[in-house]
Amino acid sequence: MLAYVFMIAAIASEVVGTSLLKRTDGFTRLWPSVACLGAYALAFVFLSRAVKTIPVGIAYALWSGLGTTAIVIIGATFLGEPLSTVKVLGVGLIVAGVVVLNLGGGH
Repeated sequence: MLAYVFMIAAIASEVVGTSLLKRTDGFTRLWPSVACLGAYALAFVFLSRAVKTIPVGIAYALWSGLGTTAIVIIGATFLGEPLSTVKVLGVGLIVAGVVVLNLGGGH
C-alpha cells in the first residue's frame, strides 16, 4: 500500500514540475527553474521508491498515463490552453497506448 502512496506522490511531483515549465521561461528565471527541477527530482525519488514493490511497467504506465491526463486538465483549466475534441481524443489514445504497451506488451 505504501508503494501506491509513493506512486501518487511521484505523479503529483511530476505534474507540479511540468506545470512550472512555462514559468521558467526557458530556465532563465531562477526560482521557477529551481522549483521545477526540484519537483522533477522529487518525482524520481518517489518513483524509485514505488518501483521497489510495483513492477516498473505498471508504475510507468500509471505515472505517464495519469500524469498526461492531469497536465492536459491543468493546461486547459489554469494555463489557458485550448481544449478541443481532437485534443481530448489524442490524449485518450496516448494514455490508452501507454497503458496497453506497459501492461500487456511484456514477453
